[in-house]
Amino acid sequence: MNAPSRKPPSGKPVVRFAPSPNGLLHLGHARSALLNWQFAQAHAGTFLLRIEDIDRERCRPEFEEAIFEDLEWLGLSWPSPVRRQSDRFDAYRTALSELEKLGLVYPAFLSRAEIKAKVRENEESGEAWPRDPDGAPLYPGTERELSADQRAARIGSGAPFAWRLDMKRALEGLKTPLVWQEANEKEGDGEPYPAGPAEWGDVILARRDTPASYHLSVVLDDHDQGITDVIRGQDLFEATAIHRLLQELLGLDQPVYRHHRLVVDESGRKLSKSEVDTALAALRHAGHTAYDITRMAGIDADLRPFASPA
Repeated sequence: MNAPSRKPPSGKPVVRFAPSPNGLLHLGHARSALLNWQFAQAHAGTFLLRIEDIDRERCRPEFEEAIFEDLEWLGLSWPSPVRRQSDRFDAYRTALSELEKLGLVYPAFLSRAEIKAKVRENEESGEAWPRDPDGAPLYPGTERELSADQRAARIGSGAPFAWRLDMKRALEGLKTPLVWQEANEKEGDGEPYPAGPAEWGDVILARRDTPASYHLSVVLDDHDQGITDVIRGQDLFEATAIHRLLQELLGLDQPVYRHHRLVVDESGRKLSKSEVDTALAALRHAGHTAYDITRMAGIDADLRPFASPA
C-alpha cells in the first residue's frame, strides 16, 4: 500500500532546510531556504534547520558556522536544538538492520574500478549497460545470491563493501503501484505522480564505515521530525522514487513533495559550492543586501523575512 501523506494534528505544515556543511551556501541554497521559510510563514507552520553531516571526511565545523551566519543574515530563524545527522547514527543502523532482516539488502563488494571494467566489457561487445536517471551505470548485483556464510566470510576478510538495496526483491512486496504527491512550491496537496525506483537499480543505503546514505537518512529524519512538505530542488525529483520506496518498506508516512526550479549559471548548469562568486558570503562581502539575494534567487516579493528597501 502507499503510505498516507502526513497531516499534522495542528493542520500546520512542518518544513526543513537541510544543507551539508561541506562548502559555502550559494544562491541555489538561498532559494531553497527562502521558499521553505515562505511556505512556513504563509501557513503558520514551522521552519526547521537540519545539518546533514553524515560525510565526516568532507563536513567541517567552519562550514557549519557559515551556514548559521548566512541564514541569520537572510533573516531566517528556527527552533533549537538543530538536528544533526551525526547524532542519529544508531537510528540509521536500526533501520538498516530491519531491512536486512527482511532480506532486502546485501553487502556489495565490487569497487568502482571493477564496476567500470564490467560496464566497459559489455559495451565494447555491443551490449548497452542500463543507467540510472543521473546517467551512472546500474550496479551489476553479482553478490545478490551469495549465501549468509559466503557474505560473512567476505566481510570477515576485511573486504570493503557497501550495503545495497535489492531493488527487485523490494518491489516484489508492493501490492499497489508506487506514487508520491507532487505539488507546486506554495499551495495544495498536489497530485499523485508515478514513482519508478527500479530505474535506480540496487542503490547504496550504507557503507561499511558510514551507517546511512543520503537516501536512507533523509527519509528517516523527515519522518522523525514530522516533516509534512519537502520543498527542495528539481535535481532531486527523480530520487523521490527511492525515498517513497524506503518509506513503504519501513512503514513511514510520506510528505507532500514540492520540487522547485534551480538557480543556474550562464551555461544553464546548476550552481556548485566550488563557484566562489555565487557564495552568499562572497555576495555579502561584495556589498549585496539580503533583499538583493531574494531577487537574485528568484524569490517572490511577498512574505520575505525582511522588509524591502524604501
